[in-house]
Amino acid sequence: MTSTELSARQGIGITALGMYVPERVVTNAFYESYLETSAEWIESRTGMRERRYAAEDEYASHLGVKAVRDLLAHDPDALQDVDLILCATGTPDALFPSTAALIGEQVGLRGVAAADISVACSGFVYGLAMAKGQIAAGIARRVLVIGTEVLSKRVDQQERNNAILFADGAGAAVVGPVPAGYGLGEFVMGADGSGGGSLYMPGAAPQLPDGTPMGEYAGMNGREVFKFAVRVIPESGQQVLKKSGLSIDDVSWIVPHQANIRIIEAAAERFGVGMDKFIVNLDRYGNTSAATVPLAVVDAVRDGRIQDGQQVLMVAFGGGLSWAACTLKWWAGAPSLRAEA
Repeated sequence: MTSTELSARQGIGITALGMYVPERVVTNAFYESYLETSAEWIESRTGMRERRYAAEDEYASHLGVKAVRDLLAHDPDALQDVDLILCATGTPDALFPSTAALIGEQVGLRGVAAADISVACSGFVYGLAMAKGQIAAGIARRVLVIGTEVLSKRVDQQERNNAILFADGAGAAVVGPVPAGYGLGEFVMGADGSGGGSLYMPGAAPQLPDGTPMGEYAGMNGREVFKFAVRVIPESGQQVLKKSGLSIDDVSWIVPHQANIRIIEAAAERFGVGMDKFIVNLDRYGNTSAATVPLAVVDAVRDGRIQDGQQVLMVAFGGGLSWAACTLKWWAGAPSLRAEA
């Protein structure tokens, strides 16, 4: 039975949302003080004007906890029946215990199953897919899915091409039952390890199996990642639309990974739609990897752009190299899923 057939009986979708970005605002002018660059160059190349950096004693679990608490501030009962926590992060507090478990313990979910997802920027959409699968299989009732990153701590701040891009933030969503006809539709996901050397976060090994050396910080081949992204965003997006029985004209909003405005513009051209169909907030938050998609969704829900019954397409790409896309018919029936007055 396909997930579309399952959703005809009962939908599985997002039932609560929350977000958090650190207090410290880092504008493009900050990099002018010590790198060979200018604020104008950064904005023209990336679309970014500012981003947020975590405090010295603030890590992925802290940001994730604050995103969940924001969710609870809007909907105090949102975590009832949550029996699984999935945390997408490429910058965990530790390899173990999982950042998911650390967050769960602090938000009243001690003892709940918890695991981290490590596919970088694709992680939140991967998490939604896993959450839907667990609920559809009867293994979980509700799943808390979090994307949280402190990339400012894992990027070489002396390396211009990476330092200006990456930032910190967290988004959280509860996945659970929604009315029939609403919720998460189909998914398309994939990974290609042969491209791992183009975008990686160092671990225990000094190098990747293909011989790519890894140092202390995250590494990225911007040219290769750009080529990959402008191909895989429209490709995976069209695949999941076809799988869902939809066309791009049926979609009200496209929520892409917020990596670079030029990537999003190229994707818009290949989709054959205008930029006004894309949810974009990288100008304010930069690239927060696994947190970009939930941060963009929360922004668009709270300012009233995403409305009940609209069809949303989420598309992300990341390290692995990985990619993920899904369709979602928005349900606005819970307190944290409505526009703020």
